[in-house]
Amino acid sequence: MFSALHPPQTIYQVWKNLPEGTLAEIIRNKLSIRPSHTDSHQVVLNSINFRLYNFLERSKLGKMRIAVYDVHFSNQNIFQPDIIFIANENLKKIKSKGLVGAPDLVIEILSPATAQKDLGEKKDVYEQYGVKEYYTVDPASKIVQSFILKGKQFVEQPKSIAVIHSPMLKFKINF
Repeated sequence: MFSALHPPQTIYQVWKNLPEGTLAEIIRNKLSIRPSHTDSHQVVLNSINFRLYNFLERSKLGKMRIAVYDVHFSNQNIFQPDIIFIANENLKKIKSKGLVGAPDLVIEILSPATAQKDLGEKKDVYEQYGVKEYYTVDPASKIVQSFILKGKQFVEQPKSIAVIHSPMLKFKINF
């Protein structure tokens, strides 16, 4: 714990001492605390989670995690994506504190408080660290934006409505 005599020296130290379960991320060395999610966010999250989880249980391609779950890219970038997939060959990245390194696939359900960051700074970090597939979902319109990593850059795919099509998993999630 910190005191006036020994204040935190880094954003990471501040983040590390927040209460467990705090909805807080470090994005490019800036602390970002957000409110809990809306009902429509939760409905879409549960729908996608249910379908993806059932598919992965049958296919045995890897594991998934849902928020609140920490993904440690570095001490300057620690995110809490809504849904992540980790391929079997990367399961060693799963640690007791969360995932250390890039997940293979990320799905973010947009909200007014997070949409700008999800489509801006966070998308850039996902690309930089090699996330293979990144999807954003607007819970109101159900518009899905898809970004597939080609080389070291994301290539935006055509938008869809209520469908996530993963080339890596060879699976479509209709929600």
